[in-house]
Amino acid sequence: METGKRIYFASDVHLGAPGIKDHKAHERRFVRWLDEIRQTAAEIYLMGDIFDFWFEYKQVIPRGYTRFLGKLSEITDSGIPVHFFTGNHDIWLFDYLTTECGIKLYREPLVKTINGKTFYLAHGDGLGDYDPHYNFLKSVFTNRFAQWLFARLHPNFGIGMASFWSRKSREKNLNSHGVNYLGDDKEFSVLYAKEVLQQQENQSIDYFIFGHRHVARTVDVGPGSQLVYLGDWVQHFSYGEFDGNSVELKFFDDCKKV
Repeated sequence: METGKRIYFASDVHLGAPGIKDHKAHERRFVRWLDEIRQTAAEIYLMGDIFDFWFEYKQVIPRGYTRFLGKLSEITDSGIPVHFFTGNHDIWLFDYLTTECGIKLYREPLVKTINGKTFYLAHGDGLGDYDPHYNFLKSVFTNRFAQWLFARLHPNFGIGMASFWSRKSREKNLNSHGVNYLGDDKEFSVLYAKEVLQQQENQSIDYFIFGHRHVARTVDVGPGSQLVYLGDWVQHFSYGEFDGNSVELKFFDDCKKV
């Protein structure tokens, strides 16, 4: 990793979410952060739920997000890799951002060594067998035949219906889990990380980087191993920064500006 460069991680921006009062201001804030970090970024990892809902028809994509998509293209055109992990809200992202904006897309967790540190990277949903009900729903949404059927719906109806589901899903998760840390013995991500560490024989993991829970927190999950909850861009405006030696959880300080 080049001296002075950083690797950045962000998750759960939820662009287009119904509960956000000013969507353009929300998008502009995240774009300002991207524009600020590009000066020192070696790589950028967007860890899922960047969109509150996304579905790509063959000739149609959801309306909006012009500033964000343009900034993504500008960053990748400049040679900075942008990695995008699908989350539970943008699970139906296919090839548009790859072909048009130059991102690298991931649908499964990724283990990667960066500057001598091993990272386990994932959005954080559906890990392990801790939530069988959600895992079943995820298997339906990732089924190609189910996606083909949904694509037969007119975009005005299909996107509207899916946006309604997205809002209900978020409300259900807030009611059941909230945005507060539940404790090491109750957080699925912590339990899963510890399970992964127990299964490792020859490779240790220095950092688990997860989103999904809207919790901004760092948790020790084993000797020399930490789980970094990235928080969100709805309440925390938080992100992870790796300087080549360690990961630090930070907060974008112009979050009050519009």
